[in-house]
Amino acid sequence: MKDVLEIIAKSLVDYPDDVNVKEIINADQSVTLELRVAESDMGKVIGKQGRIAKAIRTVVKAAASRENKKVSVDILQ
Repeated sequence: MKDVLEIIAKSLVDYPDDVNVKEIINADQSVTLELRVAESDMGKVIGKQGRIAKAIRTVVKAAASRENKKVSVDILQ
């Protein structure tokens, strides 16, 4: 899932070298992915009214469900 999120994010932003994805495994075996991008790219990753962020989360959750895992995506600055 980390790779999927990284590919999606890098294709959206102007500065793909600044994309950073950190994977955190929680106590309940769910996974939290923290996405960090350049400050100027935040709007491109979030989108109007959060539509792109919601779409990214949907795609990553679909990829995770194929492996029977729970995943959440946090977009951080």
